[in-house]
Amino acid sequence: MPSAVNINWYIALSSILFTIGVLGVLLRRNAIILFMSVELMLNSANLLFVAFARHLGQLDGQVLVFFVITVAAAEVAVGLALIVAIFRTKKSINIDEINLLKG
Repeated sequence: MPSAVNINWYIALSSILFTIGVLGVLLRRNAIILFMSVELMLNSANLLFVAFARHLGQLDGQVLVFFVITVAAAEVAVGLALIVAIFRTKKSINIDEINLLKG
């Protein structure tokens, strides 16, 4: 059965989402937005894995998505714990102020 949506649409959507995520990481200084941008990049990669798995008729890409989701969940748990700890001491989650913790 042919797919109603061509794989090129999935590639284009994933590219747009990944670009938005990269711009969020590079341009924003808020730690919450930084983590959301990283999650957006991971989800755009997941979209490509599932699209190519469907296109090729194999489940390898969908299995890989579960590993990526697991790593993303661990990253969010640790990252949000760090953000809460930093906010309690600095009263700010600005990335530029975090480097002041060195000394």
